[in-house]
Amino acid sequence: MVIGAGQAGLSSAYHLRRFGFEPLVLDAGDGPGGAWRHRSPSLTMDKVHGIFDLPGIRRPDAADGTRPAAEVVPEYYADYERRAGLAVVRPVAVSAVRGEGTRLVVTSDAGEWAARAVVNATGTWTRPYWPYYPGAGEFAGRQLHYAAYQGPAEFAGRRVIVVGGGASAMHVLSEIGGVAAARTWVTRRPPVWRDDDFDEDARREAVALVEERVRQGLPPQSVVGVTGLSHTPVVRRALADGTLRREPMFARITEHGVRWADGRETAADVIVWATGFRSALDHLAPLRLREPGGGIKVDGTRVAREPRLQLVGYGPSASTVGANRAGRAAAVNVRDLLRGTRAGGGDPLSPGVAQPAA
Repeated sequence: MVIGAGQAGLSSAYHLRRFGFEPLVLDAGDGPGGAWRHRSPSLTMDKVHGIFDLPGIRRPDAADGTRPAAEVVPEYYADYERRAGLAVVRPVAVSAVRGEGTRLVVTSDAGEWAARAVVNATGTWTRPYWPYYPGAGEFAGRQLHYAAYQGPAEFAGRRVIVVGGGASAMHVLSEIGGVAAARTWVTRRPPVWRDDDFDEDARREAVALVEERVRQGLPPQSVVGVTGLSHTPVVRRALADGTLRREPMFARITEHGVRWADGRETAADVIVWATGFRSALDHLAPLRLREPGGGIKVDGTRVAREPRLQLVGYGPSASTVGANRAGRAAAVNVRDLLRGTRAGGGDPLSPGVAQPAA
């Protein structure tokens, strides 16, 4: 069974089929596309950096770069599911995964299934991260996370503070330049800019840095956090209009803005928290997977405490950089696990991986 039909989940399901299985894929979305379905209409294809082809079927070239990614990518995913012959059931919200004997039982609002192996690919979009700063409850203006950002029009004439040092912050800053009355960019650390091409070797190095943390059972660091910021079209636009003048992190939020430790204040009507996401793993709590360091120890994609469970879209595969590679690794692990079960005289190896729970 595969939980989640974003890039990592579809990649895993594709490779499982290649190995002779017929995985059932559960997806919480109303339609194909994963997190891309929820991106801002203003994020058009000519602004997107890093959409990777799914395995086996290339993405058609976008003839019109002004089309929203929230339309183009879901269309590709829908066609991929059909052409790859993937059985995706949606919308299904999984509430728990627990171990019962030789099976993992997956509980959802659509029923229960018992699986000999589960690939979890639930991603991060549903878990936006809001850091706490003193005074947050006093702010009289609007606060929103990047997950709720729907384009620059709603910020016309407003004084906007954007918090965050990644691609999401770049997207917002590049769009509000000619719309907002004032804009302030704030990050905890100075941004790191990449002037080189982010080639295959560089991507592998970035993934390896994050992978080492999850091997130790530590909370994963964002892949983007170790890659730095490339000079994408979005970044170049923001640089050209003078948007990217960074301020250090403020000390507290006030009723009408923010205040730094040295006493400086900046008035604001809106604070946009482009502060990233955390892995959506609450449904795995019954398995008690957390290590003392706070993370889940993973060797590649295999969970150390529960080898019947593969985590993709977690840690090194939580971005487009590592998702396809992780999907194949998870499928290989499932294949090897079930072959080992057959050799040991347990459940026979068969094309199916999941069945309704009794």
